[in-house]
Amino acid sequence: MGCDVEVSQVHCIDSVFNVQNFGAFPDGKTDNNQAFLKAWNQICQSNAGGTLFIPTGTFLLNAITFNGPCKGPTYFNINGVLRAPIGKCKDEYWILFQHINGLTINGNGSLDGQGPSSWSLYNANTQNPPASIKFNGMSNALIQDIASINSKFFHFQINNCKGVHFRNVNITAPGDSPNTDGIHIGNSNDIIINKSNISTGDDCISIGPGSSNIHISEVNCGPGHGISIGSLGKYQNEADVNGVIVTNCTIVKTQNGVRIKSWAPSPPSKVYNVTFENIKVNYVKNPIVIDQHYCPHSSCSNQGDSQVKISDVQFTNIKGTSASKVGVVLDCSKSVPCQGIELKGLDLTFNGQGTTTATCSNANMTFYGQQTPSHCA
Repeated sequence: MGCDVEVSQVHCIDSVFNVQNFGAFPDGKTDNNQAFLKAWNQICQSNAGGTLFIPTGTFLLNAITFNGPCKGPTYFNINGVLRAPIGKCKDEYWILFQHINGLTINGNGSLDGQGPSSWSLYNANTQNPPASIKFNGMSNALIQDIASINSKFFHFQINNCKGVHFRNVNITAPGDSPNTDGIHIGNSNDIIINKSNISTGDDCISIGPGSSNIHISEVNCGPGHGISIGSLGKYQNEADVNGVIVTNCTIVKTQNGVRIKSWAPSPPSKVYNVTFENIKVNYVKNPIVIDQHYCPHSSCSNQGDSQVKISDVQFTNIKGTSASKVGVVLDCSKSVPCQGIELKGLDLTFNGQGTTTATCSNANMTFYGQQTPSHCA
């Protein structure tokens, strides 16, 4: 089948492979792994590349891996619903793409992680649930227009990748769903996320160790825990984080706004060259946070300081309403105080009425000009 087939948003290349022609059945119950893999293998081994086309309907997939490298450009066009199995799963991912250069995932369809069937089955002391989509060792990937709903764990997990672009992606899970981060980035560089809507039970976007040259713009975040760098310093030999720009985003009714967080105590690493700019917040509990005593689930020893050095961070034109009186919290490490923290053009009001304050410890920071808050209490 070629380009004369009516396929929504399929790039016009020589080969379009409809998974139903390989035995996939859209009843939401049939295991379609083998059909999808047969289609994928033909595409991946073709010098011309191809499109794996998923028509309307609901296709059940168990844990599945789409391996590269591939010989030509590959397209994964989702117009129906991909549905994960219910309940607890032993795998670290639901769908894994790895070692592929030049993958495009698009379409008007969605990924249903069936999270409500599993959220109560996991706790902080057990193995993590599977991420809905994991990218490992990918380069030059584009993910656009699709939706991800109710992941069991992270919606998208990016690991050891270079050049991944998310555009116009919609990510949703209830505000009380556990660890449903929208997009988690680790040990990756040249990542772009823009024009997307993310509503989750955890960080809308989380940026882990080893991340560099990360650009986030025009993202609507909330509910959730905001846009975060970290947590950092949990493990030995974590790589640094640098070159992060978050701009022109809107954050609504989240636990945090823009945040950097590290464990204490922790091994040494660095976070530097970070910009949060032109951020609108609406009833956000903690609009601006540096937390170097991060301790979820009260599981920390509290014996010692974080050794994560945070420097050259700008918070510029962050405006809107705070759900708490303290709009800015800079809680830095006593051993390695924050350096070069700049705050400009802040306008944070408490519930839209009173003024907010800032609390600061172990931070070398500068408030520029008339703003709210304008100094540390």
